[in-house]
Amino acid sequence: MRRFEFVEGTSSKFWQPEVQGNLFIVTFGRIGTAGQRKEKAFPDAAGAEREYEKKVAEKVREGYQEVTAGGAAATPTPAAAPRAPEKVPLPRRVPVATPTQETFKAAADALAALRARLGWRSWEVTSRARSARRALRALGGVDPAAHAELAATFDALMARVVATPKEGRLPLRHALGLLSELDVAAFSRAVEAWRRAPETEALAMVRRAESLGEPELALRLGLLLAERPGMKGSASEEGWGKRWGQLRPHVEAKLSSSGGSLTEWVKGVSPGSDTQLAGRLSRLEA
Repeated sequence: MRRFEFVEGTSSKFWQPEVQGNLFIVTFGRIGTAGQRKEKAFPDAAGAEREYEKKVAEKVREGYQEVTAGGAAATPTPAAAPRAPEKVPLPRRVPVATPTQETFKAAADALAALRARLGWRSWEVTSRARSARRALRALGGVDPAAHAELAATFDALMARVVATPKEGRLPLRHALGLLSELDVAAFSRAVEAWRRAPETEALAMVRRAESLGEPELALRLGLLLAERPGMKGSASEEGWGKRWGQLRPHVEAKLSSSGGSLTEWVKGVSPGSDTQLAGRLSRLEA
């Protein structure tokens, strides 16, 4: 069975088509899950085959890449000496979109709703953060500072990352999730603001990522380290691994250009009592 995968930004999806007689069957979902199965019946097998070819062409145009089962190469290759992963261009972090007055308003409303829920139960904050992230994604990677309807509320949310729990703190992983849907300039400003706050284990991780000297890499790496694969609404472990596989050559190249290494960089991050962060750090070198 053919398998296609799409890994871009925080998305990691698969799509598997097949034809059985006059049935066109597709299994799809997040990488690392069993996915959902859908069937569509046609008057004859030829109709199912035409649908198969049509849908495959559509997925390829959308950016899906065909892979073999288990991610193995289609044909065996002779053994070769180990080499560094190929450094290919990073996929877009934010899907292309043309924002409208309506999508800007939806994003502004979603950010305000998140701000209003800070200090409430964690699941409510998570739900609002997820909604705000989806709304920002529809803007196609804008800089909130350039849009009056977003700027003040967004800056206020970033300031709540370093607030006390009593004041209603925005968890760092949610803040990075929002930043991942925007122009990287927003991340640079947020880190600059967080620098003035007392250091915590989470902020130390972000500052360590920033030490790469390239904001785009720092944002992507910080987001990976802050994520919690397996939690409801989070990426799967397999999807996380694919995104790190794409980013790793760029991080290693940046570190080696200054005489460093990934191993040394990881040793410089202290997870303290954060077992989740410790687990992510161990995965970086796996």
